[in-house]
Amino acid sequence: MMELTGAEIVVRCLQEEGIKHVFGYPGGAVLYIYDALYTQDQVQHILVRHEQAAVHAADAYSRSTGKVGVCLVTSGPGVTNAVTGIATAYMDSIPMVVLTGQVPTHAIGQDAFQECDTVGITRPCVKHNFLVKDVKDLASTIKKAFHIANTGRPGPVLVDIPKDVSRNRCKFEYPTEVNLRSYSPVVKGHQGQIRKAVQMILNAERPMIYTGGGVILADAAPELNRLVDLLGFPCTNTLMGLGAYRSSDPKFVGMPGMHGTYEANMAMQHCDVLIAIGARFDDRVIGNPKHFAQNPHKIVHIDIDPSSISKRVKVDVPIVGDVRECLLDLLAQLEAGIASGHRTDPKALEAWWAQITQWRSRDCLQYDRESTIIKPQRVVEALWEVTGGDAYVTSDVGQHQMWAAQFYRFDKPRRWINSGGLGTMGVGLPYAMGVLMANRDATVACITGEASIQMNIQELATCRQYNLPVKIINLNNRYLGMVRQWQEIEYGSRYSQSYMDSLPDFVKLAESYGHVGMKIEKPEDIEPALRSAFTEHKDRLVFMDFITDQTENVWPMVPAGKGLSEMLLGSEDL
Repeated sequence: MMELTGAEIVVRCLQEEGIKHVFGYPGGAVLYIYDALYTQDQVQHILVRHEQAAVHAADAYSRSTGKVGVCLVTSGPGVTNAVTGIATAYMDSIPMVVLTGQVPTHAIGQDAFQECDTVGITRPCVKHNFLVKDVKDLASTIKKAFHIANTGRPGPVLVDIPKDVSRNRCKFEYPTEVNLRSYSPVVKGHQGQIRKAVQMILNAERPMIYTGGGVILADAAPELNRLVDLLGFPCTNTLMGLGAYRSSDPKFVGMPGMHGTYEANMAMQHCDVLIAIGARFDDRVIGNPKHFAQNPHKIVHIDIDPSSISKRVKVDVPIVGDVRECLLDLLAQLEAGIASGHRTDPKALEAWWAQITQWRSRDCLQYDRESTIIKPQRVVEALWEVTGGDAYVTSDVGQHQMWAAQFYRFDKPRRWINSGGLGTMGVGLPYAMGVLMANRDATVACITGEASIQMNIQELATCRQYNLPVKIINLNNRYLGMVRQWQEIEYGSRYSQSYMDSLPDFVKLAESYGHVGMKIEKPEDIEPALRSAFTEHKDRLVFMDFITDQTENVWPMVPAGKGLSEMLLGSEDL
């Protein structure tokens, strides 16, 4: 065992974990760690322009690969700037290790320069956090951090490292395993509960499979596709679960919830057996829980987190365990039951599909395709066509996020990268950076709006430095679009502070950073601009500023406090 500084130990721990990229921004409290990074070449540091972007980029690195993302920031404002990114990852259960600098141990609590209570500030928005006070504890703590972040229900784990701890020396040994007496997540589902679920599923007459981001986090998309294809049941994926079941298949009925499809919401409301997999029945999906419970139905709920089960909606068959492991056991028992002649009633299932087909005929995603003004939906459809549906798509938050979810048809998991639970504006560009650092040859498109993109637009410099050829699709309607839509519907069209005055010339701005800029104002120019960006400028960042219809709203819409079957399908319903 050799003797190393704490900073050298941090870097060696990252190497032992197989970490290739760390996103960060230096400052006084972490300079020893940055000095240790300088002397090696196994871990590449990506210099962002704001700490929030470092966390978002590490977050997307994880979302697109399933690996633990890592970021490094300094004390005080470095930490507080990172909190939004940490909370974003926490809400969506993204495995991440956040390394933060802290003032020397003797100065903690003394209001030292750039001191803040990092553990206290971040406690509500991390899976766990540590303050390391002795360099001898550093390696074991980092090992625990990676283990906790990536097991059970994943999430961000923070390790706060005082400056003297990173300077002090001790012998280095990286633990080979972790044993935490108070932390032992259940992996295998209860076999008796799975048998109950099989009986309920095979006796269903109006079944529905409802899946969330937990399927993608567990890398269980292949098992989900096997399950849906075996049973022939309708399937819906939440915003965080898009791509888990292939959207090109007729059994996919679209996204559920506030801006979900009519057929998905009606099927969720009127099914007799709902199979919920890696989803949490959140407010944006089921609307009012009392309304959701009006129609009697049985619910099977599979989730790694026992606290998520029966939290908002009472379920009949809870199954706690890793989603992939539970699906494998469920498939085995279903296949055995079907082989012995126990199948879902084919006539009942046929009648249920006939009802869903009738709901589907409403064409709830229709829009004016003859408009002489660019419709944002058409831009997303054209992006899907130009990329062959095979791009990694990141998005910011707002109307453009919903249009991306509705009109870009995802057939693969981990291709749709967006902020679901926290709804964080500004994530789109740093998300695209994280995806490209993890997948250097990938096609990556960032769908954003003129308000969201400005929240982290300084990262255009990072993209230039590291040659990250993101294709930015800016759906520019000169409004805080989703705010304007709510103000139109709920606040008597009083557009208080939702119009964007004094916008920059995005073409010139992109060019000033050394990138390609385009302004697109006519519908007939949408596809040529996109094809040019993805072919002629394949290796460049291209900022496409699409001037879109200011009055366009996202439909369908379930108003706040209403139930899934109380959707507005268009302005005529107002």
